[in-house]
Amino acid sequence: MSDITPIRVGQSVPEFELETYDPASGQFGKLSLAAEKAAGRWTILVFYPADFTFVCPTELADLAEKHAALVALGATVAGVSTDTKFAHLAWRNSERLLASVQYPLAADPTGDLSRKLGVYDEKSGLALRGTFMINPTGVLVSSEINFYNVGRDANELLRKMEANAYLIEHPAEACPARWKPGAKTLAPNEKMVGKVYEALNG
Repeated sequence: MSDITPIRVGQSVPEFELETYDPASGQFGKLSLAAEKAAGRWTILVFYPADFTFVCPTELADLAEKHAALVALGATVAGVSTDTKFAHLAWRNSERLLASVQYPLAADPTGDLSRKLGVYDEKSGLALRGTFMINPTGVLVSSEINFYNVGRDANELLRKMEANAYLIEHPAEACPARWKPGAKTLAPNEKMVGKVYEALNG
């Protein structure tokens, strides 16, 4: 069992650097939280169990459909597993479902970052399906973890990124359920207590 206490929403994420395979350039590279923060960018980490598996390529292909929209919101997106960058290259270039994946695939072979974010499975040595959103100051603002057999929907990731991108510019507001850009937000105050319906429909 790991004695690491996982990082929780609202806490700062320690600096990390992961080796990557970048399909867009066809080259190996690195993903550095320090560099993303210096650039004022959000960092979205999408952990998945392993290359050459079954649900994983469906998730990464789905994420690829939302990649451009996430980048437009100021985010750097990376898929992450405990495989090596070499395995990432081989899998990306052999699995046809991944043909549209243009974001980096990052390697966490020691499980260090997986442990810090609470997705490392000590029995298997794999990462659970964890999605983490880190704001430009390095604070974890969103965390979702699924078991091996449930794939994610990138539509919800995009919705959460849209909301968080809006809220970092409007910190006095809050986004209600199913909020989308252009919809009404909430400005919590004492007059709204027990009157949320009126605030949303007034």
